[in-house]
Amino acid sequence: MSKTMEIEAPARPIGVYTRPKGNTGWRDWITTVDHKKIGILYGATAMIFFAIGGLEALLIRLQLATPNGTVLGADTYNRVFTMHGVTMVFLVIMPLAAAFANYLLPLQIGARDVAFPRLNALSFWVFLAGGLFLNMAWIVGDAPDGGWFAYAPNTGMIFSPGKGMDYYALGLQITGIASLVSAMNLIVTVLNMRAPGMTLFKMPVFTWMILVVQFLLLFAVPVITVALFLLMFDRNFGANFFNPEMGADPLLWQHLFWIFGHPEVYILILPSFGIISEVIPTFSRKPLFGYPFMVFSGIAIGFMGWGVWAHHMFVSGIGPISVAAFSVSTMFIAVPTGVKILNWLATMWGGKIRFNTPMLFATGVVSMFTIGGLSGVTHSLAPADTQQTDTYYIVAHFHYVIFGGSLLGIFAGFYFWWPKVFGHLLGEKLGKWNFWLMIIGFNMTFGPMHILGLQGMSRRIDSYSPGFGFEFWNMFASIGSFVIALGVLMFVINIITSARKARTAPPVGLDPWDARSLEWFTPNPTPAHNFDDDIQVSSLDEFWHRKYGEDENGRVVRVATAEEVCQDGSATDTHLPSPSYWPVILAAGLPFVAFGLIYTLWFCVLGGILIFMGIYGWIFEPVDDPDGPHGHHDDGDVHDEPSDEVSTETAEEAPVG
Repeated sequence: MSKTMEIEAPARPIGVYTRPKGNTGWRDWITTVDHKKIGILYGATAMIFFAIGGLEALLIRLQLATPNGTVLGADTYNRVFTMHGVTMVFLVIMPLAAAFANYLLPLQIGARDVAFPRLNALSFWVFLAGGLFLNMAWIVGDAPDGGWFAYAPNTGMIFSPGKGMDYYALGLQITGIASLVSAMNLIVTVLNMRAPGMTLFKMPVFTWMILVVQFLLLFAVPVITVALFLLMFDRNFGANFFNPEMGADPLLWQHLFWIFGHPEVYILILPSFGIISEVIPTFSRKPLFGYPFMVFSGIAIGFMGWGVWAHHMFVSGIGPISVAAFSVSTMFIAVPTGVKILNWLATMWGGKIRFNTPMLFATGVVSMFTIGGLSGVTHSLAPADTQQTDTYYIVAHFHYVIFGGSLLGIFAGFYFWWPKVFGHLLGEKLGKWNFWLMIIGFNMTFGPMHILGLQGMSRRIDSYSPGFGFEFWNMFASIGSFVIALGVLMFVINIITSARKARTAPPVGLDPWDARSLEWFTPNPTPAHNFDDDIQVSSLDEFWHRKYGEDENGRVVRVATAEEVCQDGSATDTHLPSPSYWPVILAAGLPFVAFGLIYTLWFCVLGGILIFMGIYGWIFEPVDDPDGPHGHHDDGDVHDEPSDEVSTETAEEAPVG
């Protein structure tokens, strides 16, 4: 911290950038290193990919609505269902979770920004580069066709001779770089930049779940990266890692993929668990029941997720001992998940529940994920799993987990934190239409798939013959998919209409939900500098405890209004890193390197030049305020403290951490 001295402080501290207020031009968005804008960029980009993935899902359901469907040919169908899975997992749910993490995590721990703001910007632009590269495969007419799981040897040159699986292997490696960079950044942010007094067990559950997810990414992404490198070398450089004719074992791919793939399930679901762990206490008007158990169960889920991967491989011939071991571990991992469900129910029990739209989506998560979890536990029984494998029962199960668990939770977060991000509420009426259409359409679409799977309908087939009893439920599911689409359309309409109303309506209150955690200390929307002053944290749910106390009879009473508790956002000359073009330029080079590996190495030269330019410019770019004195440079990512000569009378303090 700065020390009080007798001399006058400079108008702007040297070596820092004062982020201007209200600068929303396109250059500001491209060069931004503000964690909040990067979170918005993640969210907006992921929703565009959500529309693309949703269109692919509708095409699948149109193809299967009737027997002998002719909407898509067999090859096109393979590409569509592959890209649907890849898009939804890697380009929608993971970046939507990253959007909430980037925007909210520094706010929830009372920090000015993330630890490495430019690396944060780099993670987004690399993700965007990877997503565009993957979908570029549609433009060249040769999208991946081996499923999102890409089982060898089906993805080798013999069975997939086009370029589609090359786009898959290289595109996912690019997005993996983004995930790794972001994971390291957020881990350092949580461990090093918490507000004074905020111990680990005073952090919100959302922050805890995001922290667990970052550790999962840190260890899981390198595993899939190894597998993708091996696939790339098999396809492009004559290697034989998965070629059984040369003595290789295609099961190597399955082991590598699912060692990544099952932690990936929890990478997708834990952010949603964190979101509803913030929403349910707020709308139940009760503290979260069993906070330590919620934290440790999340940690346990992350840890135990590494020990269940082979339950995806019970019919691959791994042997009875392996099957027995992974059956037991699959049963055990249901325990910490059950703890979470019981704690959410206990939080709601006896509470004064308000069924606003965020709470509706949160309760939808609890109910739908419970169904998905129960169907998942049936896979721990090897005889049942043998019947269910590669049928639509599996499709039903993981959609109840991923859609019913992850995506509905993300929508709860949208409605809950929308005023924090944009300064106005989303409409309640349209929000409820959004919820009910999505929940009804979801159960119409994926509930019948349990029946279809148990009746023997195989997954990944582009058509089926009449007479097997599949016709009714497939048509029913296809109608349900369009009901989901109508629900998502309601969300889009809600965004547009609420933004228009906000232009003339009075601004939303400082604390529209009577919330509990630190991010609500700031005005809505959040100022560029986050907090005017450091917040001294003395308890879990610090914001709530400053608003409420107990009277002489032990009853909870309000002791302060939100206006009295919240900061007004009026601080100026705060210490923030300067914007930069170099993360964009560095990220732009990666797709060119990938094109070079697929087509001609000359593209690699161009990509290498862009990457070298980005790194060189990043290293030597001045970080001083362009309008202030230029007397000090550093790495541009961490700005700790001003000079000892700066007076606290006239200069703001540096970010926490």
